[in-house]
Amino acid sequence: MHFFIRVKVTKPRELSNNEFFGVWQRESIAGRELASQGVPIYKVAGKYEIVFFIEVGSEAELDEAIHNLPIWKEGYQDLTEMEVEAVHPYAEWGAQLDVLAGV
Repeated sequence: MHFFIRVKVTKPRELSNNEFFGVWQRESIAGRELASQGVPIYKVAGKYEIVFFIEVGSEAELDEAIHNLPIWKEGYQDLTEMEVEAVHPYAEWGAQLDVLAGV
């Protein structure tokens, strides 16, 4: 299963810059590990936002991966707003279009 994930990060007033960026820096270690494994992961320019595509075996595997991230393990998940969308390769959709179009 393929998923597109957008994570918006918000700094609460009660966290110092060092605390906030320290949490994000620790989280970035997991992100850099994903990138080294070929996962396309990006920080959106000018925003505290990350986008990436990930392929996992099931919805449960996605939940497990999310909950194993440092930001969740450390209890800072409230710093994030996560949008998750299931997607599938365009070539598969193209094959479905062939059938739908009677080609």
